[in-house]
Amino acid sequence: MGSYYINRTFFFDVHPPLGKMLIGLAGYLSGYDGTFPFQKPGDRYEQHNYMGMRGFCAFLGSCLVPFAYLTVLELSKSLPAALLTAFILIFDTGCITLSQYILLDPILMFFLMGAVLSMVKCNSCADRPFSASWWLWLSLTGVNLAGAMGVKFVGLFVVLLVGLNTIYDLWDLLGNLSLSLVMFGKHFLARVLCLILLPLTLYVAMFAVHFAVLNKSGPGDGFFSSAFQSQLIGNNLHNVSIPEHLAYGSVVTMKNLRMAGGYLHSHWHLYPEGVGARQQQVTAYLHKDLNNLWIIKKHDSDIDLLDSSSPVEFVRHGDIIRLEHKETSRNLHSHQHEAPLTRKHFQVTGYGINGTGDSNDFWRIEVVGRRAGKLIKVLRSKIRLTHVATGCILGSSGKTLPKWGWEQVEVTCTPYVKETPNSLWNFEDHINPKLPNISLDVLKPSFVEILLESHMVMIRGNSGLKPKDNEVTSKPWHWPINYQGLRFSGVNETDYRVYLLGNPVVWWLNLFTIGLYLLIAISTAVVLKRGVQLTSEHKELSRVVLCGGGQVALGWLLHYLPFFMMGRVLYFHHYFPAMLFSSMLTGITWDTLLKFFSQFLSPSTTARRVYGGGILTLILLITYSFYLFHPLSYGMIGPMASDPSSPMAGLRWMDSWEF
Repeated sequence: MGSYYINRTFFFDVHPPLGKMLIGLAGYLSGYDGTFPFQKPGDRYEQHNYMGMRGFCAFLGSCLVPFAYLTVLELSKSLPAALLTAFILIFDTGCITLSQYILLDPILMFFLMGAVLSMVKCNSCADRPFSASWWLWLSLTGVNLAGAMGVKFVGLFVVLLVGLNTIYDLWDLLGNLSLSLVMFGKHFLARVLCLILLPLTLYVAMFAVHFAVLNKSGPGDGFFSSAFQSQLIGNNLHNVSIPEHLAYGSVVTMKNLRMAGGYLHSHWHLYPEGVGARQQQVTAYLHKDLNNLWIIKKHDSDIDLLDSSSPVEFVRHGDIIRLEHKETSRNLHSHQHEAPLTRKHFQVTGYGINGTGDSNDFWRIEVVGRRAGKLIKVLRSKIRLTHVATGCILGSSGKTLPKWGWEQVEVTCTPYVKETPNSLWNFEDHINPKLPNISLDVLKPSFVEILLESHMVMIRGNSGLKPKDNEVTSKPWHWPINYQGLRFSGVNETDYRVYLLGNPVVWWLNLFTIGLYLLIAISTAVVLKRGVQLTSEHKELSRVVLCGGGQVALGWLLHYLPFFMMGRVLYFHHYFPAMLFSSMLTGITWDTLLKFFSQFLSPSTTARRVYGGGILTLILLITYSFYLFHPLSYGMIGPMASDPSSPMAGLRWMDSWEF
């Protein structure tokens, strides 16, 4: 995708564009020419300069350590807590692996941690509102929120975290009776400006740059409307002239008006046994293809309408037509067999031989909002095809067919007559040598229309993601326990084999600490509620646990729990933003716990030794575990881990680890 930006080739992705744009920019500035195919992991780069892109991602990944260090230092006011957090992230094999490749994850986590650090720094300036530093950190929070949202939609979780913090902050200010309502209004407007308007402006600007740079036709065209495609240089609709009105004998493509609904498509493959009638498949396909071409014919005649001697006869609103698939010569057909996926809808097939079929091939063509007898305009007319025999309406359900249907979109005939984009189509390509042509410039959409369309397509693409063959997917409950990793490269004894897996000691320590933190936080809250007299040191520890630890624990929950409600395919790397929060929580919790216990010891030198010894023991444990597991990140070589002679053989602590 970075190559596409350098070549200015339009593509479709389920994520917003900022991460790919930054990778493309890093490649462009470091001398990469955008010609490497990136077909499969392990391909040799040869003379292609990939170092700029790798270095850029590695740099942003390495920034996570100082960001987490400074955040914990600000929340806990404890240098050992911040150091413990830093060591956890420095020596986590998973963070290293994710950061050393050309991936979106280090870019996303950079902006996410930048937003959290800026929010915490802004909170620490609460005693001097509207000062230069206060405005700086508030503005930087907004900039980083735009960055996180601009890389992946999961950036919404950190937007929610900052939003909840802001609501709590404003509610607290509202209860401050020494603050006038005018001053409260200024606080409110400052946050609207920096945390809503500034991020939104930057987010929209990213898309403006995205659409300005990607001005050439590419593999993403078919996901977008005909009007959008007409802007792309090299697209068959760009600066093209086509016949304006539909006529019998025309060769056309039909595009569903549902966002990413696809082109009406058929191919030689039949529906499998047990799926309706075993006739030719009809689907909706998102890409340009010769199998999208259909010939419009009269329902009761099969004469050659493209014969130069026959007169032109236009298709009109209300006509009964037959659509013959150009490649296979079978007619668009429906009957009362149930559709493959959508219950109570009818199956749509290709039927007949060389255009000869039966009365189930007849469709009434109707234009939305037009009177009978009116001509049908290519691209601009929204049309509906009603099956004459059953009265159902042709539509794209939006559901993805299984592998037998090549994971294309299901086409059905719905007996429920209601006007939705699913059941509306327009004619896009139009070939008829007997008709005069018109220019398509009149179709140019506005930027707002393009922006809305791109988001609808991305959201639908995200929800419809399915795993590829042999791809390792996972469930959210797998992630915190480090249940299973991902192979990144290498398949044999001579390759460097890299495996994405968190440092087990770090991840299991983080998981144990989440439970420990809940116990400590509940105990502290109960003690405070009961009015137990505490020393000043214990009061400060209680503040750190409930306020500092609470913010980080909330961040972990917001970046983890929503995945349990997602219907899309999920991967191990989705947990890493939450892992950053659990690492910060570990630093704060163990520091607080060791301080609490050491305060019961005397003399003070013993207390300091116990506290320092505890922190040092944790750091040494983390460092030693990294020494054991570092080949996961930097590449294992030699015998496989299943071989007893392999240095990794004794480190497969779980059978589910496939290194």
